[in-house]
Amino acid sequence: MNVITDEKIMKYLDITKRALDKIKIAAPEKSFARRMAEDFENMARSYYSDAVHFKETGDYVNAFASVNYAHGWLDCGARIGLFDVEGDTVLFTLYE
Repeated sequence: MNVITDEKIMKYLDITKRALDKIKIAAPEKSFARRMAEDFENMARSYYSDAVHFKETGDYVNAFASVNYAHGWLDCGARIGLFDVEGDTVLFTLYE
């Protein structure tokens, strides 16, 4: 229970990859919200990339932390309406 197994890290990497593949930026072009959405997506993709790197080097603690940061950016962007996630409450924590 207190161990980050290969199966656990792979599960969270898969969930976050599916979430990354699903998001669509909802904010209109040339808006501040669009720039925020792009930044949120960039942060999520960067943390996801870090997670994959850490997993490949055997650093499961940092991989687990990074994948959770990545998903946090995605959840936040979905919850405040920067991303259209088609109402998906399995991959995202939405407001309603």
